[in-house]
Amino acid sequence: MISGRVLPSLTALEYFDAAARHVSFTQAARELNITQSAVSRQIQRLEEFVGRPLFHRHKQRLVLTEAGKSYASSVRELINRAEAATLQVMAYGSGGGTLTVALLPTFGSRWLVPRLADFTARYPDIHLNLVTQVRPFDFEGSDVDVAIHFGRDIWPGATCHRLMGETVMPVAAPQLLAARSGLSRPEDVGRYTLLQHVTRPNAWPEWLKEAGVHRVDGRLGPRFEQIQMVIQAATAGLGLALLPRFLIREELSGDRLKVAIDLPVTSERAYYLVHPESKADLSGVIAFKTWLLEKCNALEADA
Repeated sequence: MISGRVLPSLTALEYFDAAARHVSFTQAARELNITQSAVSRQIQRLEEFVGRPLFHRHKQRLVLTEAGKSYASSVRELINRAEAATLQVMAYGSGGGTLTVALLPTFGSRWLVPRLADFTARYPDIHLNLVTQVRPFDFEGSDVDVAIHFGRDIWPGATCHRLMGETVMPVAAPQLLAARSGLSRPEDVGRYTLLQHVTRPNAWPEWLKEAGVHRVDGRLGPRFEQIQMVIQAATAGLGLALLPRFLIREELSGDRLKVAIDLPVTSERAYYLVHPESKADLSGVIAFKTWLLEKCNALEADA
């Protein structure tokens, strides 16, 4: 029976990571500023520890074994997470450090990123690490500190702060509307292809219900994983899209999209800033939440 943890030395893992990335003990030694023999010894000890070869040695050439490839990927992730955690704890309570933010792709690229210069000017000691995440995930198994979420204020083990609501309207490329004489009544949407966003399958059915349209199937139409793809499909003339005005201001002002029928509908869902309960007191989380709420409140006031 094995007692305690089964862990090799961190030094051995660091040397293995470098050797696996370069597929060379010599290059790994150069990166680590040590001797090639030191790398070779650590790899040999690691192979003895795990009980199997991690590299095939063919004369002057190294090749990772299948076990080595799998192990290298896991070790690299472990080292990256350990480094991020170390930087975070070094900066704890200092007002600085790294803050990892999970973003909805289109919200991030079209609305948040253009405003981040203001955040970095206010908080120059906080370094943002932005990643994309379309659906809710488990904070427990990730390095993410905060996430931007569209939906309801439900996220197990986390706290949700409402940022703003969302009002959508049917839009299309001007040439598509001109070719079919536009829309004079809500029922006319049935003459068009309805572009769908996979994470918002009820968007068109909800709009049709609000508009009093009962004979159009709002679930039919090509599906796209990201809103950015829906926007591109709409501007290309592939069909009607239900989109929030604040994400397509550039297309509307540039006449690449046009409001097809002026019947905006406010969604029952909203945008939320979400963070684990355990990170509520982190200075970076507090700063980002305060700043983002300010920006979103200003947007809703202008809407």
